[in-house]
Order: sequence, then C-alpha cells, then structure tokens
Amino acid sequence: MNKTLYERAKKHMPGGVNSPVRSCRAVGRIPKFIKSTKGAYLTDVCGNEMIDYVCSFGPGILGHAHPAVIEKVKAACDEGLTYGAPTEREVQMAELLAELVPSMEVSRLVSSGTEAVMSAVRVARGFTGRDKIIKFRGCYHGHSDGLLVKAGSGALTASLPDSAGIPADITKNTLVAEYNNEESVKALFEANPGQIAAVIVEPVAANMGVVLPARGFLQFLRSMTKQYGALLIFDEVITGFRLSLGGAQEYFQVKPDLSAFGKIIGGGMPVGAYGGREEIMRLVAPDGPVYQAGTLSGNPVTTAAGLATLSILKEDTGIYERLEKRTAGFAGEIRDMAKGRVTVNQTGSLLSIFFTPDPVTDYPSALRSDTAAYADYYGFLLDRGIYVAPSQFEAMFVSDAHSGEDFARTLEVMREYFQAI
Repeated sequence: MNKTLYERAKKHMPGGVNSPVRSCRAVGRIPKFIKSTKGAYLTDVCGNEMIDYVCSFGPGILGHAHPAVIEKVKAACDEGLTYGAPTEREVQMAELLAELVPSMEVSRLVSSGTEAVMSAVRVARGFTGRDKIIKFRGCYHGHSDGLLVKAGSGALTASLPDSAGIPADITKNTLVAEYNNEESVKALFEANPGQIAAVIVEPVAANMGVVLPARGFLQFLRSMTKQYGALLIFDEVITGFRLSLGGAQEYFQVKPDLSAFGKIIGGGMPVGAYGGREEIMRLVAPDGPVYQAGTLSGNPVTTAAGLATLSILKEDTGIYERLEKRTAGFAGEIRDMAKGRVTVNQTGSLLSIFFTPDPVTDYPSALRSDTAAYADYYGFLLDRGIYVAPSQFEAMFVSDAHSGEDFARTLEVMREYFQAI
C-alpha cells in the first residue's frame, strides 16, 4: 500500500512528497504513508504501528492527538474554519506569548515558520535601515530567498545548501558565519561596518542535527549586535516551548530583539509567529511602513490548538524537568551501547545520533558523519517499528507521551543494531 501510494504521488507531486526530506531518498527507502497517530505512536496505511521520535519534526511535545487539544480543535471547527477577521483567541495568544516569553512584547501570527523568520528579517531591516544580515552555515531558517543560503535541514540532506531560482542580487546581502565560531562573526562585522541589520541564529542548531551553542556563544552574539547597532534574532521555530516554557532564550538566559516561533505554538496546526521589542514591532503595518499580511494568519482552529497546548505546558510545572531527565537518560543509554562509534548530542527533549566518533560542535564536524551508516541504522529501526527522521541531519524529538516501555523497546532495537555491526 505504501509503495502504491508513493507511485501515485510521484505522478503529480515533486518527488511524491510535499516536503523534500519526507521522500526518504537520503536513506534509500520509500516514505511511510501515515493513516493515524496517537500518543507516541504512528500507524501507516498498512496497519504498521511505530514508536515515533519525529513528532512531526517538533510540534508533538505532548504526543499525538492529545485529548484536551483535540477537544478544543473540534469545538473550533464547529464554529467555522476561517474568518479573515480578528478573533478573541488571537488576542489571547498574543497575551500568552508576551507572558511566557518576555521579549515578545508585541507579536504577529502567521502560518509557517518560514513566514515568521522572513518577516522578522524584514522588520529588522526596516528598523535599522540596513540591508545585510548574518546567518550561520548549516542553520535552516525556512525556504525564503534571502535565507536559503548554506542551509541545513532538507537542503543539507539533499546536498543542496543553496537553491536554483534565487537571484544572486538577493543573496548578496546574506553573510554567512560559522556556528560556534566567534572570530567568523567578528570578521563579518568588521568588514561591513554600519551595514548589518541583524544576526539570525538557531540558539540550538537543530537542522544539521542537534548542535549545542558553545559556552558563551549566544551571549557573545548579544554583545556584538549591541556593539554594532544590529539586532539579534532568535529562530525558535524548533526550540520555542521545547527547551523550556520561555524557549531557548529563557533556557540560556539571553534576550534577543526579535524572535520567530512555530511548531509547538500551533499544537499541530500550521503556524508561525514573530515578535519582539515594541519599538521594533510598531513598524509593522498597519502601525508602520513594514508590510506583511496573510489571509489565514491567526486562523481560529490553529489558535484553539495552540492555546490548548501552551496552557497544558504552562500548567504542568514539572513537564520540562521530566522531559529533560527522560531524554538525558535515553541519550546516556545510547552512548553506553554504541561504545564510541557514534556521538550523541542532547539538550532538553532534543537529541541527535551522529555516525561519527568525534565530537559534533559545528557544521564541518556534523558533515563528518557517515550518512551511509545512518541510512542502514534508519532502515534497521524502521523495520522493527521505530520511526526516526529519514536524515542524519534532523533531530530526534521526545514527547511527554513516550513511556518507559517505549524507551525500553527502542533501546532493545538499538542494542541489537549496534551488536550486529
């Protein structure tokens, strides 16, 4: 059934998928077509049940189809799917974001992380009157033209860090530094005095696999941007509400000027949000000259799902400590059984298994991973009911729905794999 659907899909969809990494080409497989989800499990169209460590690439922090979230979504659907007009839930979402993430004084909802990041960069340029931005090699910020340069995620998986169809005149204003390399950032600021509008960074790089910021690196970025009159943008599409209730900026105690959120704040529905200091965000139309709009922005079903999810995270005061402890224990077990053959990076409920014995601290060290070995590992796990990302360069996500039995079964399969090789 999976193969039949894939053949049908390829006739009318590029690669048979609606997002490149789902094609599973990097791991030599065909995609599983999912029929249903519940808790920590996926079920494909053939009836195969799998323990899921992709969690829709991040949103599923509570697990799939959480009853309280589904209840709110169903009720919202009964009221209508889209209005193209303001709703009370949009106001509630903006208030809740400001409460939980103090840097988000004023925010705007959009429909995807790509939109959120693209819009945050536009606002930064409008506020500073400058054109250039600094991003980091291997960090992925969505597929907008100016940011799809030396990117991670699916672009890295497919060995296409750039994209056809993007004019050089657009990317000339995107400067690329090395993640965790302070000197590369300094050099760009010194070479472009008074021209850099913003530095944008994933506070934890999670699109070249999970790569943690070196001690003091985020604080260094905060200091440099202030020194040179640029803004600091945190892309928290993955880390937002994943590492803590206040995101990576709370986790690492660094306050950016602007932030972009997505994934978890939609509770599984399509979503994005950007925001920051009020003086910056008041430049957004209709208050100011920076234009951005979206017909489905603040969608009533999305805001229902997002508010339900964030409310659960807010009320369950032990959830982040619980997730961190479980994930750290899981990562430790993997390190022990692998006996130095892989590197496991972990923070909060994010982790990556890199098929290299050497530490992974940046883009070049991530690229030393044996992608063929990862593909073999992926297939071994998949055939035994463990669903992980079809790319060496994507994260594993742990949800609150994963049980001790789920971890035990997963570790049993992983142990079998490492013993076999």
